[in-house]
Amino acid sequence: MVSFDFTDKVVLITGATGALGRVVARQFHQAGATLALGARDETLLHQLFADLALDPQHLLVGGIDLCQPEDCDRLAHAVEDRFGRLDALVNTVGGFTAGPPVHATPVEDWERMLAINLRTAFLVSRAIAPVLIRSGGGAIVHVSGRAGLAGFGGGAGYCAAKAGVIRLTESLSAELKEHGINVNCVLPGTIDTPANRAARPEADFSRWVAPEALGAVILFLCSPAASAIHGAAIPVYGLGG
Repeated sequence: MVSFDFTDKVVLITGATGALGRVVARQFHQAGATLALGARDETLLHQLFADLALDPQHLLVGGIDLCQPEDCDRLAHAVEDRFGRLDALVNTVGGFTAGPPVHATPVEDWERMLAINLRTAFLVSRAIAPVLIRSGGGAIVHVSGRAGLAGFGGGAGYCAAKAGVIRLTESLSAELKEHGINVNCVLPGTIDTPANRAARPEADFSRWVAPEALGAVILFLCSPAASAIHGAAIPVYGLGG
């Protein structure tokens, strides 16, 4: 596997307690990055990363709800106050809940899918972009999804939100590339997580994308090797493509 060196680089990972976020955080740590980890569940964050919590080189910020602009601002301020700069934002926050057809979908279910997948991406980008600009450049990687390319029954809100993340990524890229900031997103298919295995026990898990494989693509997009890539939506489907 290709190795990356993020020594002396500060990387912020949101959703660090999630199935993908915790893997990506460890991959960046192994690559030498200084980590700022944000998550909603402060207790779980400190349990999962107890070793980093004791290391003053890193920063753990719990109690962060990316649906709230004040929480996103608090996270941005905490990172800049501690490190004075930021080199990359990796936003892994999101979620999926299957639902009924559009005509039977409660408004609050639709709004929840847009909130946890699209509003979060907008608000954290809004808060963090100025830090990256003041830092002289960097990278933003959002996690969209294959569902952002084509809708499916029972998933209208999720599909619309993930499509919105792609458009948001493109707009951010157009605005920030002149500041030396690369903005891209990844489009995973089904990620091989315990929750997905429990939800679909009959599936062939070997065809799903491993979190580590998706993480490797994210590390690439944050590395100098991806300096010419702007506004891309990278498919990462595993064998399910």
